[in-house]
Amino acid sequence: MIKFILLGIIQGLTEFLPVSSSGHLVVVQKIMGMQTEAVAVSVVLHLGTVLSLLVFFFKDILKLFRDLKSVMLIGLVTVITGIIGLSGKDFLESLFSCPKLIALSWFITAGVLLFASRFLNGKREKINFKDAAILGFAQGIAIVPGISRSGITVSTLLFRGISAQESFRFSFLAAIPVIVGAAMLEIKDIGCIVVKEFGNLAAGFLASFIFGLFALFVFRQALKKAKLQYFAYYCIILAIVTFLFI
Repeated sequence: MIKFILLGIIQGLTEFLPVSSSGHLVVVQKIMGMQTEAVAVSVVLHLGTVLSLLVFFFKDILKLFRDLKSVMLIGLVTVITGIIGLSGKDFLESLFSCPKLIALSWFITAGVLLFASRFLNGKREKINFKDAAILGFAQGIAIVPGISRSGITVSTLLFRGISAQESFRFSFLAAIPVIVGAAMLEIKDIGCIVVKEFGNLAAGFLASFIFGLFALFVFRQALKKAKLQYFAYYCIILAIVTFLFI
């Protein structure tokens, strides 16, 4: 159970901090020898972080029901991301078995974050359809393990001149249908493992939920205090360690 709780903590922290949860889970599962149940663990832990998103952004989600334009914008992001994800599914899944490629992706994430740290003073508060389309493409790219979804999507909106806090809010609201959709695609294949490992997976789910909430708070504060570059330094260190030793 300790292994599942540890993976839940890692998932909760890294899903929302801009350091790539998929990259962390691939490397940690490889070290722990959990390859056979990797899909089941990933799906359950992602559902834990979805719950933390729903709790953290509960008021914003309620407001969406009264804002048709925002729903359309999130729908556009989701469609573009879905097309990219489904069309490249087999290729992208093959990348999960190569830690060296994940290390390279961490270097890319670090570069994006370092560049984005210069764009934290944006003033625009309204997302338009062009912003949403570009965000959809960025989120599609983030399916590659090691490319941080939160890092590249928040950075993309920052590059577009959106304020840091609105970039944070809209990026994560747009992530909800994508994360849920990805989990639903895999959930049909994990039934037997869930029954067999129900207690362990439940512990991992709870850990990912709790630490997901914590990570959302930390990332929001980091943007407020213009500390985005520290996540880039972490990705660089992690990439070097992964490339040399894993």
